[in-house]
Amino acid sequence: MAEELSLIDFWTAPYGMRVRIALEEKGIQYQFIKEDLSTLDKSPLLLKMNPIHKKIPVLIHGGRPICESLIILQYIDEVWNETSPLLPQDPQQRAHARFWADFVDKKVYECVTNMWKKKGEALEAAKKEFIETFKLMEGAMGDDLFLGGETFGFLDIALIPFTAFFNTCEIFGNFTIEPELPKIVAWAKRCNERESVSKVLPNPPKAYEVICLARKLQGIE
Repeated sequence: MAEELSLIDFWTAPYGMRVRIALEEKGIQYQFIKEDLSTLDKSPLLLKMNPIHKKIPVLIHGGRPICESLIILQYIDEVWNETSPLLPQDPQQRAHARFWADFVDKKVYECVTNMWKKKGEALEAAKKEFIETFKLMEGAMGDDLFLGGETFGFLDIALIPFTAFFNTCEIFGNFTIEPELPKIVAWAKRCNERESVSKVLPNPPKAYEVICLARKLQGIE
């Protein structure tokens, strides 16, 4: 597919990280278009390409937009299907991956962001929910190396961006994640050994700086 490819995104946005990891896995070249998240104003390009949700990421392929990160991942896998398949071939395994990716979107994002948004008793409740949620992900992984089995794929890409904020969660939650979730931490380390992941995920201090700025912008501090 020789059409021009670009991505509207912000470097620490976890949903956008998914798309960048997938593109790196496939070895696909694209133009990165930065969306400024420090202001409430949306760029004209974002409003044009995603007028419904007005959110990043947006993949623009041949001038036509594809929105919502999980949909974008599946689109990438279908269009550039010659190398590094993201979804398994077996229909039941594909359904399993999609189910848990949907779980990540509905549960994980909120339980991670609550770790830096909540205070006092609400923070303690958020910490409990964080651990319980990721324990469910550990159960889904079983004894496999990755969330989708023995190879890195769709579900790993769906979850791994949120681990970039584990250190931030530990700081604000005043706890250590590894003793509570050893399998998830070991999995995250395996994922970070991949160039596609290490190249995209921000290092913990940078991720922490961004969250501190977000807290100030939202009047949390």
